[in-house]
Amino acid sequence: MAEPKPEEISHPPMDQLQGLEYCIDSNPSWGEAIALGFQHYILALGTAVMIPSFLVPLMGGTDDDKVRVVQTLLFVEGINTLLQTLFGTRLPTVIGGSYAFMVPIISIIHDTTLLSIEDNHMRFLYTMRAVQGALIVASSIQIILGYSQMWAICTRFFSPLGMIPVIALVGFGLFDKGFPVVGRCVEIGIPMLFLFIAFSQYLKNFLTKQLPILERFALIISITVIWAYAHLLTKSGAYKHRPELTQLNCRTDKANLISSAPWIKIPYPLQWGAPTFDAGHAFGMMAAVLVSLIESTGSYKAAARLASATPPPAHILSRGIGWQGIGILLDGLFGTLTGSTVSVENVGLLGSTRVGSRRVIQISAGFMIFFSILGKFGALFASIPFTIFAAVYCVLFGIVASVGLSFMQFTNMNSMRNLFIIGVAMFLGLSVPEYYREYTAKALHGPAHTRAVWFNDFLNTIFFSSPTVALIVAVLLDNTLDYKDSARDRGMPWWANFRTFKGDGRSEEFYSLPFNLNRFFPPS
Repeated sequence: MAEPKPEEISHPPMDQLQGLEYCIDSNPSWGEAIALGFQHYILALGTAVMIPSFLVPLMGGTDDDKVRVVQTLLFVEGINTLLQTLFGTRLPTVIGGSYAFMVPIISIIHDTTLLSIEDNHMRFLYTMRAVQGALIVASSIQIILGYSQMWAICTRFFSPLGMIPVIALVGFGLFDKGFPVVGRCVEIGIPMLFLFIAFSQYLKNFLTKQLPILERFALIISITVIWAYAHLLTKSGAYKHRPELTQLNCRTDKANLISSAPWIKIPYPLQWGAPTFDAGHAFGMMAAVLVSLIESTGSYKAAARLASATPPPAHILSRGIGWQGIGILLDGLFGTLTGSTVSVENVGLLGSTRVGSRRVIQISAGFMIFFSILGKFGALFASIPFTIFAAVYCVLFGIVASVGLSFMQFTNMNSMRNLFIIGVAMFLGLSVPEYYREYTAKALHGPAHTRAVWFNDFLNTIFFSSPTVALIVAVLLDNTLDYKDSARDRGMPWWANFRTFKGDGRSEEFYSLPFNLNRFFPPS
């Protein structure tokens, strides 16, 4: 038997991911693009409904308040997504609500001054205004780091090796949003998971008019089927005598969104009243803004790969963070009850559909704005049980995580140094936040529990985030452990081409501003 050739044993590293039908600047037909954009909108509903559904009742809000917050969040998501795809990184990323802001927001909700307000509606309004004020102040962190190019300078310390655990844990770190939620209603979650995998992978070669319709629209088809199945179970009385938690996760009529939603309502700035400002609240919120910055950095790099683009240069990444800071400022002005970050699930959908087109994401932003104004129609789609979304997350978060692992091809994985850094960073990135979650569940407060509430919020927020812990560990080890003699092992020669806008000729194709704006804002 002949000896195998070297190229038959290993695969050469590739700057751009192959096998996508449409890359960042190529577009499907208008009909297909609109359908794909609607699919991204449906996926974005999961987080947009889940965060207000959890927080608004804690604030003393009613179902009417919850609907208004969901509408406002979707409206601002649409605006932020358009701004990011037009003037930010220009990557096909949906800018959605972030779970990173939950710790400081819950801390504001439990502020003794606000809890002492007896009238529930007034407590909701004053709490909302306090959250708005904290978001407005904290947004300055990303605006300053982004537009001053300070974040671009920071990224000089990031190597492909250091980014592997960060991008991987952007996906893996959300494991608690996946199967643990599916398990709350297995009769809906498990069929959804199997159906989505079957359509998107096993039946992907099924063609209708030369279009792989099952692969391309696996999400919307499987959600429609399982949603109808869940509605049938609800109407047949299958959950009539089940525990309240089971009904909440399984029934299609428990969200109380459709009945509470107005027919037409346009969100506007300061609709909840004038924001209030507190230094302690703002400082805790700044930690969430830093976490959002780090998680978004990993998501941008994953999105670039899944859109078959080259890695975003440092200047482009910093520009995107600046616009994301503007997005958090808009969150504070409109009152979305949370800050913004890149929607990880929508990044994963780019890989699942093999469509990384920027136009598709811009169309999805149009749907967000449109259906947030037409309240009844938006509420209909928003009433999909969260268990259905959780089943899809099991696949999409995994895709994003695997993109992070794909960066190993640019490094030397036969180096004990590299194995040590990746292993320790990934393990601590999973283990430390899990410790914080378990501690908080038992003690009803985080491990940082001093008299300085702002200090507690800052530390607890930072260490609740898997990508943030991974970045701290990986970048620290990568830049202190034998770093002078390991540039090639770390992947720095490959990375060097993409550090500046002019370092690679493809950057102009992917990241140039529209309307010839590069004349006024020349990239560095």
